[in-house]
Amino acid sequence: MQPQQLQLRDIHLPDAVGWWPPAIGWWILAIVMPLLCWLIIWVYKWITRRTATKTAKKLLVKIKSDSDLTDEQKLIALSTLIRRVAISISPRKEVASLTGQAWLTYLDRSVKESAFSQGIGQCFADRHYQKNTATHLNMPELIKLCEDWLSAQKNNTP
Repeated sequence: MQPQQLQLRDIHLPDAVGWWPPAIGWWILAIVMPLLCWLIIWVYKWITRRTATKTAKKLLVKIKSDSDLTDEQKLIALSTLIRRVAISISPRKEVASLTGQAWLTYLDRSVKESAFSQGIGQCFADRHYQKNTATHLNMPELIKLCEDWLSAQKNNTP
């Protein structure tokens, strides 16, 4: 055949690729990215909670064994330690502004009995702000209560 007799058509380009529906890779990315963000946040909170309680237990041992501190100084150190841990493991907006009975109620959520609001832990409400304390502090029992509270924080999920 001669080239002039062939009936050839011009080359046809395929249609342009549309933006919808996305390829499978975009669907996978849309699912994996939020899950990855959630996992990173969860791991960060878990590490923060674990580090806060672990460090607090070490500081509690130092407070417990320091014989140079008076009972009032130990009370201030324990109160500060508990407050710092609570702010580290809970949302700051919920914990930082708590004082008095509301603070003791928050602390009672982690222990079985109402040891903070009705027991020896009442001294965490305002006693460390007073210059002279009228009654003697039962420091071993108070330290044990703080240890129990820290152990409960370690076991709670973030």
